[in-house]
Amino acid sequence: MPTTAPHALGPAADVLITPAYLAGPGTDDAIFNNLDSATGWTKVVAFGEDTYYTSPCQRVRIANVMDSHYGGWTISYAEDPLGVPDWITTFDRDTPREIVAAFTDTLVAGLPNNFANYLSGGTHYTGHTPATVLSSHHWEAVRGTRPFRMVSPDGHAAYRIRGGWLHEYDELLDPEKSTCRMSAGPDPISKPSWQAYFSRGTPEHLITASAVALTDPTPVTRAADLIPDRHRSLVEVLPVQRSLTPRTEAALARSPHTESIQALQLPAAAATPLAPRTIGSRRQR
Repeated sequence: MPTTAPHALGPAADVLITPAYLAGPGTDDAIFNNLDSATGWTKVVAFGEDTYYTSPCQRVRIANVMDSHYGGWTISYAEDPLGVPDWITTFDRDTPREIVAAFTDTLVAGLPNNFANYLSGGTHYTGHTPATVLSSHHWEAVRGTRPFRMVSPDGHAAYRIRGGWLHEYDELLDPEKSTCRMSAGPDPISKPSWQAYFSRGTPEHLITASAVALTDPTPVTRAADLIPDRHRSLVEVLPVQRSLTPRTEAALARSPHTESIQALQLPAAAATPLAPRTIGSRRQR
């Protein structure tokens, strides 16, 4: 892809950037639009800029709290609406919003029937895991490391799965202890630019949706002056007005989130999927 140096463009010029995981956070518009239009969801704005959503079943809560430690978006699910969450997912303030939107779009779409369409036998079930999605894009497992890691071909994005025993409440209280983590940056393992945390009970198809967005090669739109300084030498940039071929326009016009996971086709040679996880409440009624 031809590259235009970001500094050669006007500071507010829109550009197309790839890979998306190094493009910077972007705007929250797509996430807000989907949640605002979701049937039955309630929205509360507090303290001027913090936004909270609650699902019609009262089991899912989504928060966008600007001044919290991680910022960004936090999603929790509790089978008992007044109980301790079964799982929590945290996207920090610098996570590209395409990755967040992939998760929330799939969550909203599947919640009315408790994700039955995305589980085995469902109309949107693919059988894919985050590992098979990443492997299909030539991510490689880092051998001999604990926790288990997969790294992108350019070495600037990583997916980690923590092994061993960890009390479930520990990761609910501290995202850093979450079972799964996505991250990216010049050094995505030791000094990542952004991190997304998924606690043990997070439904695998939701993590897979984020993995699809993480690896999507379609360029994303950003303002030229908002590309993170640490990433400017690592991304490919094109002015929007010179890159909108019919194929690119179509790719940018369609939803890159729920559609992409439903239509995902992976080569048969993809890595062996991780052992399936049973998703359900940790409490017995």
